[in-house]
Amino acid sequence: MAYRNGNYAAFYVAEPFNASALSAHATEDFCYYNLLRAWKSKDASFPFNDSHNKTYNVRDNSAWETTLKPRLRERIRSSKNIVLFLSSNTVNSRALREEIDYGVNDQGLPVIVIYPGYDSKESLLINGSLRQSVKNLWDKLPIFRDSMYRVPTLHIPLKKEIIEDSLKESDFMLATKTTAKYYWYEP
Repeated sequence: MAYRNGNYAAFYVAEPFNASALSAHATEDFCYYNLLRAWKSKDASFPFNDSHNKTYNVRDNSAWETTLKPRLRERIRSSKNIVLFLSSNTVNSRALREEIDYGVNDQGLPVIVIYPGYDSKESLLINGSLRQSVKNLWDKLPIFRDSMYRVPTLHIPLKKEIIEDSLKESDFMLATKTTAKYYWYEP
């Protein structure tokens, strides 16, 4: 069994994907993932342990069933949670569906959902609950919407300090996860 200390970042990128292509870096959700990597690069104590670094990279023209899908699953099996970027740009791609389905429904990984369109705890909420506009984003990824009742999910804005606290939160790690339902930080 793999040592599960990684954070599996799940985000939409247009298919076919090529990390070295300018178009990949212009994909907003990929840029948010790169922001986590930059924070970690600048500060080694930032608690993001990138599961994508746990296996060798693959080319986007690799075969889905024999190379890409097994590599995603291997990375997920070495993870303690999923960090999902969910934005108005997110598209229900084959890779993103596989990551969420396998990570949540097979591996039982808790999910920390980062909403790039929101920048504070207060911006996610209305009358003490998640805004309908936040919940509407779940429809962009039906496998997540329909499966998140199985694991604890933490819904947070794109704010470094909140992300840092969330990545340290033991309730959203596989070995110590809390009750399956959705959570958010109170302002």
